[in-house]
Amino acid sequence: MGNSNYVLAIDNGTQSVRAMVFDGDGGLVAKSKVEIEPYFSTQPGWAEQQPDYFWSALCQACQELWPQLDFPREEIQAVSVTTQRATAVAMGKDGKPVRAAISWLDQRQVDSKPKLGTFESLLFTLVKAKDSVDSFHAQAEANWIAQKEPELWSKVDKFLLLSGYHNYQLTGRYTDSIASQVGFVPFDFEKLEWAKSKDWKWRALPAITREMLPELVAAGGTLGQITAAASDQTGIPAGLPLIACGSDKACEVLGTGCLDNETGSLSYGTTATFNITSDKYLEAIPFYPAYPGVIPGTFNVEMMVQRGYWMVSWFKQNFGLYEQQQAQEQGVAPESLFDDLLKQVPAGSMGLMLQPYWGGSQSESGPEAKGAMIGFGEVHTRAHIYRAMIEGLTYALREGKELVEKRSGQPLKRMMVSGGGSQSDEIMQITADIFAMPVERPHTYETSALGAAIAAAVGCGIHSDFATAVDSMTHPGDCFMPDGENQKIYNELYTKVYKKMYQSLKPSYEKIRSITGYPA
Repeated sequence: MGNSNYVLAIDNGTQSVRAMVFDGDGGLVAKSKVEIEPYFSTQPGWAEQQPDYFWSALCQACQELWPQLDFPREEIQAVSVTTQRATAVAMGKDGKPVRAAISWLDQRQVDSKPKLGTFESLLFTLVKAKDSVDSFHAQAEANWIAQKEPELWSKVDKFLLLSGYHNYQLTGRYTDSIASQVGFVPFDFEKLEWAKSKDWKWRALPAITREMLPELVAAGGTLGQITAAASDQTGIPAGLPLIACGSDKACEVLGTGCLDNETGSLSYGTTATFNITSDKYLEAIPFYPAYPGVIPGTFNVEMMVQRGYWMVSWFKQNFGLYEQQQAQEQGVAPESLFDDLLKQVPAGSMGLMLQPYWGGSQSESGPEAKGAMIGFGEVHTRAHIYRAMIEGLTYALREGKELVEKRSGQPLKRMMVSGGGSQSDEIMQITADIFAMPVERPHTYETSALGAAIAAAVGCGIHSDFATAVDSMTHPGDCFMPDGENQKIYNELYTKVYKKMYQSLKPSYEKIRSITGYPA
């Protein structure tokens, strides 16, 4: 290793794998991007992808990065890998996956119940946690494989998240970061360690044993070194330390400079989220855990809109043929042309309102919740639909922000916005207007990779600690101030219409579910 201050950050998101080199000041020196198919589906509601496909994309992203560097890659001091959350990989004794990875987008469930003790079951019922425990058991990928594919499960030696799989491919060691443990695994979110033997999660996940799980390392710690075999495939120098960081959302929160409960971090990615960082464990919704923050001993209190900015892709596929054609002619991304649609429509979308429960809801609504649009009239076009979609997503995130403020007792003073959607000035302005406060975006929208780079910089000694690294490597970008007139319109629509939509529509959602069986 040289004396330079370069680190490599790899981000395996839902839509792409990106490899980036950052310097010690948080400057993005080089970047490559490989688009990926998020999943394939052999049955309705299933979402799977071959782990080797993710690994191949990671190798390709790295190999396409090296020609962009104007210095030897040996000057890079460390590497960190951040990945999408809750994508599960079952590994055999031969160090190869026994089946396709089950994506976080997968909707299959088992119909069994966890085998709890009588007293334990009664206690969970009394504190109204029984539904949460049953849901955890039903959604766990390990339970589904063990019940539906018992022959395959008998061959499972290690049960990993996608982050742990990549760590193994790179180092030959079964290790993972504490801050990557978001999924249906027996993890104690409050104590930030594998659950103790008497914890209910082991009874909710009866197929998993402690030996199947990787060794956990705090962010900034070393997971292993790049092996010669991994170096051959990726071009990453052999022996380079792989530093623990966290999941893509946790890294994104860190990369926006969100270090306390007075700073909100909005992520406009495939899943749209609102987060604060807390040094105390706090559940915004009872029995919905706070996730590990990248900085050791911290927690990210999160509210999410599932399939949030995935809806932009949904809109592009179903209504965006014109923009796709124009983008091809102009050599730009179709999403960049959608700002013109937003400009065509006034705040409030002329009465068109959208509830963005396309993938269900993580708010205080029930599992029967579905997406809805109300207020249609002859004046409405696809431009109104698009603006109503962006507004609806932002209303849902404001609802999450207000719930977290209420639970934490701490009003927000600052709001940072990251992710693909933050690149749009129009979306940033809508966010400022709906949240009724100034909103900022960081100097780079690659905040997830930046968060991973911050962990790498701490791990290899470029910076002495996380506070110093964040101060040096995160910088303010553009700031958007709320427009008074728009703010007033949005506040009235939010309080008088949006906040009442779910309760008004709930009986219809329940009837739809009972008649059609959807959502399952």
